[in-house]
Amino acid sequence: MNAWAQRVRQGDRRALARVLTWVENDTPEGRRALHDLFTATGRAHIVGITGPPGAGKSTLVAALARHLRQQRPQSRVGILAVDPSSPYTGGALLGDRVRLPADLVQDAGVFFRSMASRGAQGGLAPATQRAVQVLDAAGYDPIFVETVGAGQAEVDIMRLAHTVIVVQAPGLGDDIQAIKAGILEIAHILVVNKADRADAERTRRALEDMLRLGPGPDPTWTPPVLLTVATTGQGVPAVAEALAAHRQHLHRTGAWQRQDEARLAQALDAALRDALWQRWRATLPDEAYQAVLRALQRREISPAEAVARLLPPAPPPA
Repeated sequence: MNAWAQRVRQGDRRALARVLTWVENDTPEGRRALHDLFTATGRAHIVGITGPPGAGKSTLVAALARHLRQQRPQSRVGILAVDPSSPYTGGALLGDRVRLPADLVQDAGVFFRSMASRGAQGGLAPATQRAVQVLDAAGYDPIFVETVGAGQAEVDIMRLAHTVIVVQAPGLGDDIQAIKAGILEIAHILVVNKADRADAERTRRALEDMLRLGPGPDPTWTPPVLLTVATTGQGVPAVAEALAAHRQHLHRTGAWQRQDEARLAQALDAALRDALWQRWRATLPDEAYQAVLRALQRREISPAEAVARLLPPAPPPA
């Protein structure tokens, strides 16, 4: 095994940070470490946290991590927070790191990492799944993945996480938007945060009514709607209990194994697409590609014709 992978398995936080950087940048060192760590993955409970901006996702994640560490001091909690990248500069504030409470920053049992979305749609960064694998191999369980927070099209988290928590807050006006975007259809647990506000109960009832209009992601599981005040910890133990109950449900029904198999199938498809693209592009002279591209940009040919010119004809069926 690669020395860096060994250090990650042994709990070396500095090595973990270095390998995560390599993985995020898709370097040869990162790919080698992922290869060596892969057999140690598949054990952690991956929990997605999504919802609109201002709902308190980061605060809830911090409160859950604190509660789990207090309940199980031997446990190690991983947190990946995806922050949006600027469409103009490509930079990202990585502000979740700034908001992390001091007690969690100093807790050796909690590892926090911010990742820039780098223009990816769906609420996750391109390397999020690979980063989850590294934390999994390092022994972190659960692993919280907080999405960008657009609250509209963040359904990619459903393909990555075992359990998806959708966080709403009273007064944000996102109830109807949520059901329009289908975001409630990915929720295994619904949380109304900032429940000390006057209209929290109304928001809870509205979400329960919406859930009755259509099935969630798992017809054998009824998503609970829970009230929290994450800043004070109120209601957080109930969310932790719901997480534990859903984890047991996944194992009992075999859904854990099915999700893992589907996730690996998607990862294989993505890796094949990348490899085939790179292999094909390496065989095509750049002059030929640029000539077709210029013809397309001058609207002399359509995109379909451009593809036909660049790709060899498919062999006839046997």
